[in-house]
Amino acid sequence: MVTFTHCRADSVALPLRWEQSYRNKLHQLGGQHGAVQPFSDEDASIETLSRCSSFSDAMSVAEEGGEAGEETAQEDLQYKLKVFIDSTVDKSAKTRQGALDGLKAAMATRILYEFISDRRMTITDSIERCLKKGKGPEQCAAASLACLLCIQLGSGVESEEVFKTLKPIFKNILLDGAANIQARQACATSLGLCTLVAEDDILDVYATMESFESLFMRSYVKEDGSRPSLNPQTTLLHTNALLSWALLLTICTGSQVKAVTHKHLPKLPRLLENDDVNMRIAAGETIALLFELARDMDPEFEYDDWEPLCDKLNSLATDCNKHRAKTDKRKQRSVFRDVLKAVEERDFQTETIRFSTERMTIDSWVRKRTYDAFREFVGSGMNYHLQANEFIRDVFQLGPPMLVDAATLKSMKISRFERHLYNAAAFKARTKARNKFRDKRVDVGEF
Repeated sequence: MVTFTHCRADSVALPLRWEQSYRNKLHQLGGQHGAVQPFSDEDASIETLSRCSSFSDAMSVAEEGGEAGEETAQEDLQYKLKVFIDSTVDKSAKTRQGALDGLKAAMATRILYEFISDRRMTITDSIERCLKKGKGPEQCAAASLACLLCIQLGSGVESEEVFKTLKPIFKNILLDGAANIQARQACATSLGLCTLVAEDDILDVYATMESFESLFMRSYVKEDGSRPSLNPQTTLLHTNALLSWALLLTICTGSQVKAVTHKHLPKLPRLLENDDVNMRIAAGETIALLFELARDMDPEFEYDDWEPLCDKLNSLATDCNKHRAKTDKRKQRSVFRDVLKAVEERDFQTETIRFSTERMTIDSWVRKRTYDAFREFVGSGMNYHLQANEFIRDVFQLGPPMLVDAATLKSMKISRFERHLYNAAAFKARTKARNKFRDKRVDVGEF
């Protein structure tokens, strides 16, 4: 298994009150790059920490300062990330929550492999502690951070070590009916993506899929035709489990896909009758995915109840039920028009994702499910990761990250943020080249 190498860090703008305390602590350390002690509640509150993701001011300074500005920005970011890491073990739940959110924001919008790689087990220990000891919101933040950590490390030994530690905890929370429901929902989503990135044994992938099945199958219509009575939060848990199960289905072997299709395709259409719009949409997209995978293996694949299924999909694609919210109906109709085309005509509504000078085509349900899963965690940073994250570029077969010369960069109509990315990449390349040159210099001593 290949370990991908990443190479970039930028600056995070901290709130003024925290920044002053932070600088004082650094001064006490004599300006050295040592560990920074966690803040007390006087230094940081959840309101202050929640602002840690405002990066634009620091990026502007780095861009205007050129090479020296980039180097200063990288050093500042590392200091601040150390503060976040140390604060994840603070006694204050608000401080821990803020530190987790700060790390999430940084990992979602930056490539931090070099910094994180050396500290991955420290961060993993913090995530483990927050999952075990924390309450609902803290557990949710820790579960999301685990996914972002795996995305930063890529598919390899390092992420496998992280996942080996966290997987049992994810499963325990997921399957514990007494656990916080929001934490269970978060673990359902995080366990799916972490398994996709870091699981090294396909049999363990199947075992995780069975855990998801044990949840969303409870939303199936019962043998006597009655629907289970579930509250909205439990339905959301089952929806997340179904989506993670579908994500892992994209990496299953042909024989496993065949077995899954035989077992679940006759039952999944009954989820289209669910009262929750998100469950109906998840079920529809999963059905389309199953048809796509089954037809890839066997172009002559046939489904016995094909006509009733198409009728049901058509009714959802043209739903005018007055008892449903307009936004729900609009969202549902859009999705089910695409699902109906997939089942009836084997067609997919292609979508083009543009980032910087490149573009990527979403041309299958497999690719869509994978893209949606990554985007759920990196959010607005998805285009940046498509541009600079070697692991995600490998997943979507985009090749190595592209570099553009300065003249071309100026002639392109791209955002200031994207120009900053190119400048940072060029700075990194220059730094590496100079370090190699310095290593080769002859050390002339005194005689």
